[in-house]
Amino acid sequence: MPPAPWIANLAASPELFPLTLDAGTDLVRVVRLAPVDYEKASFLDERIEAPTAGEAAFADLAQAVAGRPIACDWIFHVGHVGSTLMSRLLGTHPRIFSVREPQVLRTLAAAESAGRPWSAAELDARMAAFQAIFSRVWAPPKRALVKATSVVSGLAPRLLAQAPDDRALAMTTAPETYLATIFSGANLADVRLSAPLRLTGLNARLGAAPWALEDLSPGEIAALSWAADMLAFAELEAAAPGRVLRVDFEAFLADPPAGLAQALTHLHGQAEPEAVARIAGSAYLQRYSKAPEYGYSPELRAQVLAETRRLAAEEIARGLGWLETAARTWPAIAQLVG
Repeated sequence: MPPAPWIANLAASPELFPLTLDAGTDLVRVVRLAPVDYEKASFLDERIEAPTAGEAAFADLAQAVAGRPIACDWIFHVGHVGSTLMSRLLGTHPRIFSVREPQVLRTLAAAESAGRPWSAAELDARMAAFQAIFSRVWAPPKRALVKATSVVSGLAPRLLAQAPDDRALAMTTAPETYLATIFSGANLADVRLSAPLRLTGLNARLGAAPWALEDLSPGEIAALSWAADMLAFAELEAAAPGRVLRVDFEAFLADPPAGLAQALTHLHGQAEPEAVARIAGSAYLQRYSKAPEYGYSPELRAQVLAETRRLAAEEIARGLGWLETAARTWPAIAQLVG
């Protein structure tokens, strides 16, 4: 069957967006997005309301962008550490086009973890094609900045290996702060859901399988998730020296102008003082970034974390204890916790 006529326009602009990839059929569902849709969306997945352009075989999409360069930077993160906020803030800079949490990346991360249905070469081909698609911008001089879902962190080294000029921010926080964050709100459900994939990645990097999720408490599972992503970042930094900037979220909140200047300089080689000042004054810093209609200031966040530390002290201690025990056996984890 010949490709759908709209595929010919795929490479021209970000209007046609690959929303989902069916790993069983290799069919891609493509929707139509306007600039405002990208600006509003916290998640470019099935939660977004957008008209469907159609479905197409992955091979047809890949052919449509064949030869198109990969030119997109990345935000990777351990989860719930301000990555959406960073994406929204940087997306207000005239050079940056923010793309948040494409669902197809989660599909590719799950496929890598499972070792199926694609071979390593086939998975790389899919990553390359989708990265070329994510690299499209409405008009130069913008450059795409893709914020991945946290569960995609394990795939980060392979994604960044696709293009030698792409750069990344790796957003992190200290273990205790991470654990307190996970036990505030509904964050624990996300960690539980992604724990099997993260455990697979952790085992692969350690070359062993010493833990079973059913034997771990919620705090220990959260600590394991943090360790899995941090090991992926260590591998990423080793594979792409000079191309990855660690961003500690607590340090960023303490001095947003400095953090923004560092991020812009890392990504684009310059940080204009007037642009930094404007972005640092954004209302996003006083809002809940995944749902900006709600207020959520750094001060309110600090209050929430203080209360969580009181209510979830036992599980936070269990998570920290798991890290201490694991560090005594595994040097790679010991390097993470210092």
